[in-house]
Amino acid sequence: MSTDEVIILDSWASPFSARAKIALAEKGIDFESKEEDLFNNKSELLLKTNPVYKKVPVLIHNGKAVCESLVILSYIEETWPSPPLLPSSPYERSQHRFWADFIDKKLFDAGSKIWKSKGEAQEVAKKEFIEIVKTLEGALGEKDFFGGESFGFVDIVAIPFTSWFYAYEQCGSFKMEEECPLFVAWMKRCLERETVSKTLPDPAKVSEFVCMMKKMFGIE
Repeated sequence: MSTDEVIILDSWASPFSARAKIALAEKGIDFESKEEDLFNNKSELLLKTNPVYKKVPVLIHNGKAVCESLVILSYIEETWPSPPLLPSSPYERSQHRFWADFIDKKLFDAGSKIWKSKGEAQEVAKKEFIEIVKTLEGALGEKDFFGGESFGFVDIVAIPFTSWFYAYEQCGSFKMEEECPLFVAWMKRCLERETVSKTLPDPAKVSEFVCMMKKMFGIE
C-alpha cells in the first residue's frame, strides 16, 4: 500500500471524479476524498489547485495537483504502474487512448442533451446518444472488456457514465438494455468488480439529482 498523501477533490455524482477513484482503487492506493459543493461554495483548495477550470476532479499527490480526469488517469498509470491499466504495446495503447478520447468527447454531452431537452429535440438527442453507445458496442465486440479479458483504462473511462443512464432512460422514455444489450452486459460485468460497485453512486439518486437540475434550469 502507498504511504503517499493522495487526495481527490470530488463530487459524488461526477463520473469524471469516479474515474480517478476507480483507478486508484484498482492500483490499491489509499486516498482521501473531499466532497466539493460545486453549485454554491467551491473550496479555496479547489480554486487554488484548479484555477483554470475550477472543477473536479483534482488529484493532489504529496501536495502537487493534477487536473482533468484523463490526465489524472495517465498520471496514476505512470506513478503506480502495477497492476497496469494499459497494454505494453505502443500501438495497443494508442487504440485505448483513441477510445478514451472518443468517450470523453461524446458520451456525457450526448446524454446530457437528453435531459436538457424535450419534444423533437429530445428525440434527436436520444438517437444521437444511442448511436454513440452502438459505436462503443462495435469497439467492444465479443470481448469481456474493452482491453480484452482484463478490466482496464477504457473501461475505467466509460463505466462511471453508466450511473447516469437510468436518468436518461427516465427522461427519454427508453431502455438501454433493449437498444444496446452488449453494452449493458459489459456494464454488468464491470459492476461485479468491487472497485466499481463501491465507487459508483446509486442510479436512482443520480436521477433525483437530474430532476433537481431540470427544475433549477427551468426545463420541466
